[in-house]
Amino acid sequence: MTLIAGSHVVGPDGSTLEINTYREGVAAKVGHDLVIEVTRWEATVEVDADGGVRAVALTADPDSLQVRTGLHGLKPLTDKDRGEIKKNIDSKVLGGAPISFRSTSAGLTSGRLRVEGDLTIGTTTRPATFELDAGEDGAVSGTLELVQTAFQIKPYRGLMG
Repeated sequence: MTLIAGSHVVGPDGSTLEINTYREGVAAKVGHDLVIEVTRWEATVEVDADGGVRAVALTADPDSLQVRTGLHGLKPLTDKDRGEIKKNIDSKVLGGAPISFRSTSAGLTSGRLRVEGDLTIGTTTRPATFELDAGEDGAVSGTLELVQTAFQIKPYRGLMG
């Protein structure tokens, strides 16, 4: 991964930021695994003259979350379902608070960019670490796995509680 010095801003015009949720438990077959797109967000990567990453930051507008897909449920996800999910995210999970990440360290390891920092979801901030890969075409991808309860988010309980 070769990085060009300067401040690089990325957002939804040329990139995608998705949240994937997964079901578990006794009634998991009834619900859906969700793909939620964040439609308003901005990430900044600061690169030193020597190609070292100085800082990585991201902010996401919680009002911009859009439920795109519901996978593996007993029935297809309806527009009404999507609206109810968005309402629950707004009122019970995020409460309008922005989602943000600020790096505390970043560096290249085996061709991957390893980033450590503080992730804030709702009113809770926790340490987070993830790695980014760059493809030959310049596309960058990465995954950060989270446990809802670590961010004071009570897992949604549908059928039978």
